[in-house]
Amino acid sequence: MDIQGQRRSDNFEDRGRGAGGAGAAGIPIALLSMIVRRLGLRGTLVLAAIGAAAYFFLPASVRQMLFGAVTGNATTSPSGGPQGGVCGASGENAKACDFSRAVLGSTEDVWKSAFEQGHLPRYSRPPGAYREPRLAVFTDNVTTTGCGRASSDVGPFYCPGDGVLYIDPSFYDVMEQRLKAPGDFAQAYVIAHEVGHHVQNLIGATQVARRGESKNQQSVRIELQADCFAGVWGHSAKASLKITEDDLREALDAAHAIGDDALGHQDSDDFTHGTSAQRMKWFRAGFDGGDARRCDTFAVDDYASL
Repeated sequence: MDIQGQRRSDNFEDRGRGAGGAGAAGIPIALLSMIVRRLGLRGTLVLAAIGAAAYFFLPASVRQMLFGAVTGNATTSPSGGPQGGVCGASGENAKACDFSRAVLGSTEDVWKSAFEQGHLPRYSRPPGAYREPRLAVFTDNVTTTGCGRASSDVGPFYCPGDGVLYIDPSFYDVMEQRLKAPGDFAQAYVIAHEVGHHVQNLIGATQVARRGESKNQQSVRIELQADCFAGVWGHSAKASLKITEDDLREALDAAHAIGDDALGHQDSDDFTHGTSAQRMKWFRAGFDGGDARRCDTFAVDDYASL
């Protein structure tokens, strides 16, 4: 897998301490660039001065609510440049953040095209145009999400309440060391899976209910479809990212490692994500076919045959 020359997504947030991932006073880089283009450098500096003055007249609670997620005490890198946030904490984190932005940018291109062409399973919600999610990196815990507080222990997750994917870059180490699922395409699979949940949210798949099935069984259908959607992305991005058979094996190894049975769950009634074999099967179905319409896990009548 090669991300050289791949567009980096601007839908990215650094939720760590420091100024990583943001511009002045917590303004996202994309927004800051637009302000500079509209107002010019002098106008931007004047606006920044006014904003800084207003900031210090705000109550502390309001400052925390407005700026707490992206501001803090920046440190200095060994080269003397500014460093802060998750991405600036280490060279490995910086590499992980850049990689995540590249993969996210690739998913944006793939799903925008799929939505435009209407190559999607049909549920109750008309998909319309693709609305890009944001990806936020954090360490240890994240407090300001549309789904409440979460810690790194839950692993990467998508929050439909705010349309954001949350990832602690240290999870990539967990994949390599604890789950024995190393490799850059294994990491890309994780991001693409969470983007798959965003796609489900847009098309109404998460609202599908099959009579007589438990919540856990419904959850398995949702997770397997997200795996298939991740495979669809991999199929579409195969040429641009130079994805090889070795890369595919990395993703399949990762899918195997996070199956409910591989994680030690004994009772199938407790499964919420599917077995290793199921996860590999549905990722491979998306990767080989490249058509999201074939990812309709809810159309499989016999739950046991998923």
